Amino acid sequence: MAHNVPVNDLAPLLTPEGRALLDTVRDTAPADELAVATRLRREYPAELVSAALGQARLRQRAAVKFGAEDAGRMFFTPNGVEQSTRASVATYRAECFQALGVRSVADLCCGIGGDAIALARAGIRVLAVDRDPLTVAAARANAEALGLADLIEVREADVTDIDTSPYDAVFVDPGRRGGRGRIFDPEAYSPPLSWAVEAALKAPIGVLKIAPGIPHEAIPAEAEAEWISDSGDVKEAVLWFRPDGTPGARRSILLPSGAGIWASPDTMLPDPEVRPVGRYLYEPDGAVIRAHLVAEVAEDLGGGLIDATIAYVTADELHVTPYATAYEITDQLPFNVKKLKALLREREVGILTVKKRGSAVEPEELRRKVLPKPYGSRSATVFLTRVAGAPTMLVGAPA
Repeated sequence: MAHNVPVNDLAPLLTPEGRALLDTVRDTAPADELAVATRLRREYPAELVSAALGQARLRQRAAVKFGAEDAGRMFFTPNGVEQSTRASVATYRAECFQALGVRSVADLCCGIGGDAIALARAGIRVLAVDRDPLTVAAARANAEALGLADLIEVREADVTDIDTSPYDAVFVDPGRRGGRGRIFDPEAYSPPLSWAVEAALKAPIGVLKIAPGIPHEAIPAEAEAEWISDSGDVKEAVLWFRPDGTPGARRSILLPSGAGIWASPDTMLPDPEVRPVGRYLYEPDGAVIRAHLVAEVAEDLGGGLIDATIAYVTADELHVTPYATAYEITDQLPFNVKKLKALLREREVGILTVKKRGSAVEPEELRRKVLPKPYGSRSATVFLTRVAGAPTMLVGAPA
């Protein structure tokens, strides 16, 4: 199909003919691509039609990250759609730079320019650098398409060759994917984390984007570490190196609200105590969990953990908090499929959500077993977890 054709050269799409064709195919549904391609190849070269349909598909996918208006004007590569920073996250970071008085940033490993665009829209001058020619072409085309070319200089180069001394800040987003998928060893990043840290420390302000799952022991002692979620999904982790920072501090930021928790090494709380399951179960936001700030949320809720190794907080009272989702627990059962099935039938449950933490059972597999058909119109949530070390099922509903 046309949307599987790799976009190897953007140049034909940047011509007047290519841009006109992009406008023609922009709303093409996947099911209609073959018919549209057949028709358009009577008027345009087959390669150009395939490239335009492939770009249209990438733009439709990118709308989730960039919004339909921007994505409809931008140019993407398949990797660029997958790896670029979500616009809401990039905007938040650009606002942080702006608040620190940053007026120029060297954006190293810029990709298709997601962060550079947000920085430029905040009035910050950007040098955007990447070594991949196609990626550079996309970044340059995006700066022009969004009217930001005056603030964004795009350069094809190895980031290790760039002199960043003229810039107020350095932002590095190392490549974290290889031929076999995600790279989990920070020293296998491209460039390695050690090089990126050195580059950040040389700058007045240095910021590194890293994988959210990075082990805390791999975080440099000089850095403040920040985990960011958007609408409940953890998107990235960032290391900040700045003169007014607090080395070793941890922060979680929840978008779109902007709510955040911050703790320094001196103020971080010990792990909460384990206590019996109360009336309410709180599921902390993923950014809170990644930042190891569950204890701070538990203290705010007056709660404890259901198990020393499980990031579920329990409390007897309902509290409103942006940092966790609350559920009212109605039943606590040892893990037993037959008992759960009988309970759901008794409660006339027809809609079941299954969550797990600390359990090897797959949620969809359990759902098929205990709810082969709806028993009624009511809904329920089942947590597959451990309570004080014992495999347990907690049944409840959003509070």
